[in-house]
Amino acid sequence: MQYQKWGFRIEMKLSIVLSAQSASFTAMAYQGQLESNLKKIKKLGFDGVELAIRNPATLNLTELELLLNQNGLPVSAIGTGQVYGEDGMYFTHQDRKIRQAAIDRISSHLDLAEKWGAVVIIGLIRGRSHPEVEKSEAEEWLLEALRICATQHEKVKLAIEPINRYETDLLNTVEECLHFLNKLKRNNVGLLLDSFHMNIEEPSITRSLENARKQLFHVHVADSNRWYPGAGHIDFSSIIRTLEKINYEGYISGEILPLPDADSSARNMIEYMKKIIS
Repeated sequence: MQYQKWGFRIEMKLSIVLSAQSASFTAMAYQGQLESNLKKIKKLGFDGVELAIRNPATLNLTELELLLNQNGLPVSAIGTGQVYGEDGMYFTHQDRKIRQAAIDRISSHLDLAEKWGAVVIIGLIRGRSHPEVEKSEAEEWLLEALRICATQHEKVKLAIEPINRYETDLLNTVEECLHFLNKLKRNNVGLLLDSFHMNIEEPSITRSLENARKQLFHVHVADSNRWYPGAGHIDFSSIIRTLEKINYEGYISGEILPLPDADSSARNMIEYMKKIIS
């Protein structure tokens, strides 16, 4: 999807999350049924699809790539939260073996992302600190894991997502993430900013977007109630205008609850977003 700015055509693309399999995490419009759901996503007019993948080794990649090609849908990003939510592996686990297992699993996502030209999302895979472990030590484990992943896959972009305080106590705000990136010092690691989490944690969503401008790799949209944009009170027009201002040209991806039902949530999202991207 393109819009006009100062006589030039700038591309701002819309995608939506599709889980490659069923999952306990519910903020995804579509889960499983890849053939029919990819057709729906294409028919609705999305420019790409964000795939939430628990374990690439369990996928029929030949079949999946055929379906993606048939529908002309690039993969905007690969979500990794199910590694944490379903398998209990994360970068700050107290057990070094589990930390290494999380690194190995994300490495397989990175292999896939390099093939597809997709961003890999670093969300809840970071985990959280523990009462028995100093928060600073947990952050060092996180730095170590991301250095390994980023160094081994220099061609792939990794996007750290600031997540609200009710889901983790590590890296809740844009400011914290920018400070963390300063310590990490890897050009292929940047940020994913999500309107739902920003509405909870950021004093100003637009100012935080501007502060992240040089390191913004991916954007998630969901309204204040995690329904589709337009169903709550977030000012998405100001978000889009700010993305225009900072010359963001990546994907805007819907990570939304399938409410009132999956098809309605996806349709309402794209219709609303098309109205404000012009």
